[in-house]
Amino acid sequence: MSSSKQPPDKSPSVAWPDVVKFVRQLSHDIRNNLNAVELQSAYLAELAKEGEMKGEIQRLREMTSQIGTSLQRVTAGLNQANPNPIPYPATDFVEDLKQKLTKEFPDNAAKVTWDVQLKDATLQIDPQLAQQAFLELFGNAFQHEPNVKAIRARAYIANNSFVFELHEPKARFELSTENWGREPLRHVSQGHYGLGLNRTRSVAEAHSGDFGAEHDQKTSTLITTLRLPSSCAEKS
Repeated sequence: MSSSKQPPDKSPSVAWPDVVKFVRQLSHDIRNNLNAVELQSAYLAELAKEGEMKGEIQRLREMTSQIGTSLQRVTAGLNQANPNPIPYPATDFVEDLKQKLTKEFPDNAAKVTWDVQLKDATLQIDPQLAQQAFLELFGNAFQHEPNVKAIRARAYIANNSFVFELHEPKARFELSTENWGREPLRHVSQGHYGLGLNRTRSVAEAHSGDFGAEHDQKTSTLITTLRLPSSCAEKS
């Protein structure tokens, strides 16, 4: 009986910093070309006399702009998180997050029910960077479960930490959560490149926090947890 052996995997092993460097350079080069297209389109718009032609040129410019924005999102997802933390009341952060959520996801924000128990806790965070990380969690949930009717968000203080939990209904869930947020580029689809959760994790860790997830089979719920250090104001 002949034995069949799998041929050795000869795929190149590329270090993550080299991947980041390559994507940044590629994005830079493409955006330079897009800028040239934009300038040429603007020139054509000046030459065009017919209204229909002007409209088509305007649509071309909009498409070019969308490509540039997509490239910026990819490079932002690869950038190392370098926060500039400031004191920020935890309740204010959550309220600002709610407002941003409504603005960014107007069709889905109402699906989120909030349970907030923060008292007088204060965070040391980079507000913009932290907000982006939390919004990434919601965006990921809305993307993978577009028909979900309710998502629960909890924010509370435990063991000197600000704890945020996102509870998503998941009747069928077969993924491993062991390396949650540590496998960039593993799951990609049109317009999505598997960078969001990795970015959230890196932001959390840059703030001396942590990030992870677990699936509760009894309740069929995926619970994603993000923790950040917090402190409570001293009472006089």
